[in-house]
Amino acid sequence: MINIAVLNGRLTRDPDLRYTSSGTAVASFSLAVQRQFKNANGDREADFINCVIWRKGAEALANYAHKGSLIGIDGRIQTRNYENKQGERVYITEVVVENFSFLDPKNENQQENNPKQKNKPVENSQNSTSQNQNNGDPFKNQSIDISDDDLPF
Repeated sequence: MINIAVLNGRLTRDPDLRYTSSGTAVASFSLAVQRQFKNANGDREADFINCVIWRKGAEALANYAHKGSLIGIDGRIQTRNYENKQGERVYITEVVVENFSFLDPKNENQQENNPKQKNKPVENSQNSTSQNQNNGDPFKNQSIDISDDDLPF
């Protein structure tokens, strides 16, 4: 049987890091994933996917990601249920994350985490003009030649 979930989206809130009674880290978060098509008004809607990540990955995500961060995840879909205080059965479907990647540009993440860098003047150098035009990305205006055979999917 195959159960694989791969998603790209933005965190809707900061990850909620907790520890089990045995000391295992677990973080829960919600990921806003934009749909591929537009609705009748011409807007793209989003799905809000509940996710959970365990152990060191939970600590890393909680320490470095925040509301609005663009991340990619892969994991598996899991359902569970429990009985609440009112005696009702509650069903939960979530993605158990096995791996994640930060997808925001590195310079953008650094500036968000360190607001002082946003207003930092650019030092005089030969590359300062090209860096200003490319927002620090020296490959921004260059095309990349990739054939379909190079792609893993």
